[in-house]
Amino acid sequence: MAVVFRTQVREHRGPPVEQFPWGRGPRLNVHVVCTNLERANLKSIGAAHRLAGKLARNLGARVTVLAAQVVPYPLPLERPPVPIEFTERALLRMVCDEEVETAIEVRLCRDSEETIREALPPGSVVVMGGRRRWWPIREWIFAWRLRRDGHHVIYADSSHSL
Repeated sequence: MAVVFRTQVREHRGPPVEQFPWGRGPRLNVHVVCTNLERANLKSIGAAHRLAGKLARNLGARVTVLAAQVVPYPLPLERPPVPIEFTERALLRMVCDEEVETAIEVRLCRDSEETIREALPPGSVVVMGGRRRWWPIREWIFAWRLRRDGHHVIYADSSHSL
């Protein structure tokens, strides 16, 4: 079970997201997934959000940053070691420069990958960030699992500027 905190961020500079005529929301939602909220990973999250922002602007979509914050077992799930407000502010600082409508969803959990997999709607467009390496790393294995689940995964290389 995951406790969900969701913050909507609307950029005034971004074009409005095109709605379906029957009011069901935008045509597409590009998800930026974040399974690791450590300081070293912020560069890769930023690269993934920049790429997702470009995709969203070109497709008339919105971006959702889906972050899983792991709470260790000795603590109750509702009391993470890092306050949820701090995590939201860190993610807000990363997305505020993009001219695209963005929603930030932070989920408190025990297993980050399982939480992300359960949170994504079927057939989602997912953007992940990280450095490309020649050996398989945890993010690549997770991307393979998401593809196996039926999602469309795009990997944003954070070692190059976009």
